[in-house]
Amino acid sequence: MLTPFETSFTKVLNLTSDEALKRRFMVLDEPIQANMRFGLLLEVLDKVAEEAALSYVNRFYPEARVVTAAIDNIVVRNVTDMSRDVHFNARINQVGRSSLEIGIRVEQPGVPVRHIASCYFTMVARSGMGEEAVSVALPGLDYAEGIEKQRVEKALKRRTEYKQQQALLGEPPSQEEFEMLTGLHAAQDEPGFNGLLAGQLTADAWERMYPEQENVPKKIFGGYLIRRAYELSSICSEQVAPNRPIAAAVNRINFFYPVRMGDTLHYTTRVVYTNGSFICVEANIERISRDKATKALSNSCLFTFVNVDEELNRQPVPVVYPANYGEDARYLMAHRSCQTLIEDGEAV
Repeated sequence: MLTPFETSFTKVLNLTSDEALKRRFMVLDEPIQANMRFGLLLEVLDKVAEEAALSYVNRFYPEARVVTAAIDNIVVRNVTDMSRDVHFNARINQVGRSSLEIGIRVEQPGVPVRHIASCYFTMVARSGMGEEAVSVALPGLDYAEGIEKQRVEKALKRRTEYKQQQALLGEPPSQEEFEMLTGLHAAQDEPGFNGLLAGQLTADAWERMYPEQENVPKKIFGGYLIRRAYELSSICSEQVAPNRPIAAAVNRINFFYPVRMGDTLHYTTRVVYTNGSFICVEANIERISRDKATKALSNSCLFTFVNVDEELNRQPVPVVYPANYGEDARYLMAHRSCQTLIEDGEAV
């Protein structure tokens, strides 16, 4: 039985020696701070998680594959320095019946070491193709060391907390939350109101899937999808940010249905919440099959951006006003999701 340490996997972005690679990951070809393309970083993270999980699963099922089920909270601790290499250090934290949690620490070596973010991916092992695909039972790990036991406990705690958060989303507003929403609606009835209405802060895009985006046979790479969702969300957030919005956190990304070659995708993004310098953007990806017989939500994402000036100092953003029940629900969901991020102050 393997230990989590024996599942370690590392990938390096050689920004210091590969100029073409460095240029590809730059937001602008200028010496600005926070110049890393965060959406492309998410795409790399998903591939690292896949490779770490697959190296374990294929020990027991050589023909099996793994798919991403969810990406847990990612909090950006520091912006990336484009003059240093980026290391992705992955390890399996916990193995369930057919699922694995992959923990990835993103950092840049140097003095001091720069911790960019810690990420947690839930992957599921599958065997077979199409409608014949089934989940496979995986052997567990030997959590021998104290730190490994702590990590598996935290993995199980994250799963429990997520279920509790989902249950909480269906709860009615607390008295404090009700008063918050009432105040936002009352402000819209004031003479001369000219605030930003959530329903007007949207962006969408369409795209068809081709073989070049394929990962496993006839299915599209999930990392590509979340990169596209993030990039459109970033554009959407600029409707609110007076300065420059940069990534602060990925609150959660769920993968509901696989996307196949030939599918048409409809990306929709909307600003759902602001608080201080933070902006929350909800992104959904709907897939429509080639024959138009199937339409389903493939992914749901919630990204948090922070508005900063040229020196990365936080700058305030305007209040966003929900105007109907659906917008209230999304505003409240983002409010609850962001409280920990806003309170701990650990994000960029």
